[in-house]
Amino acid sequence: MDAMTFARKWRQSRRTERSAAHEHFLDLCELLHHPKPGAADPRGLSFTTERRVKKEGGKHGFADAWKKGYFGWEYKKKGGDLGAAYNQLLQYSGDLGNPPLLVVSDMDRI
Repeated sequence: MDAMTFARKWRQSRRTERSAAHEHFLDLCELLHHPKPGAADPRGLSFTTERRVKKEGGKHGFADAWKKGYFGWEYKKKGGDLGAAYNQLLQYSGDLGNPPLLVVSDMDRI
């Protein structure tokens, strides 16, 4: 996938976070010529989508994407509150091993 194809696809998309987040992330991997989680880590132990995490305070949640020692990633719907996504990811960061990058996206903005 090239940058123009990626931009056109996601600019036109009106899908919900739930239906589009993983595909967006996998498309980014393809665009950047980075192995996708399933190829890089078939067991999902260090690079995966939908990583189950324990939030601060004990409740559970899911980080939309995670690569051990690199990043945690949280999506929101288009036009969604990226500040809220960042705060959500902060609650996950301890259980994700405190990755150096916390990334939020609404598929228009990263």
